[in-house]
Amino acid sequence: MREPIRDRGRLEHILESVNNIYEFAEGYETSQILEDKVRYFAIVYQLVVIGEAANLLTKDFRDAHEQTPWRDIISMRNFIVHGYNLVDKEEVLSVIDNDLPLLKTQIEQYLSELDKQQY
Repeated sequence: MREPIRDRGRLEHILESVNNIYEFAEGYETSQILEDKVRYFAIVYQLVVIGEAANLLTKDFRDAHEQTPWRDIISMRNFIVHGYNLVDKEEVLSVIDNDLPLLKTQIEQYLSELDKQQY
């Protein structure tokens, strides 16, 4: 069951996974990430965690924060899991460069909002 009280933990999981991806990619050129299978698949796994945590957020929370492309995030998770052999490595790297910075900012903002609601 999706309970609003659990949304905080799911947001924390998303933020942790984003930070993990940054850590795994730090100091590495795109070509180096693609050549290092362990590093690449660690990043891909973190994208799966992000998508799963997003999917487990309550509908009310996602609806109240529709500026975040939840459907796209969840769809990417599903594609990685079910279409694993079709995943475009360049698209994965594009997500890191183009999508994660905004997602990180949004998740930090949502967590801050939740903190303010508790007091």
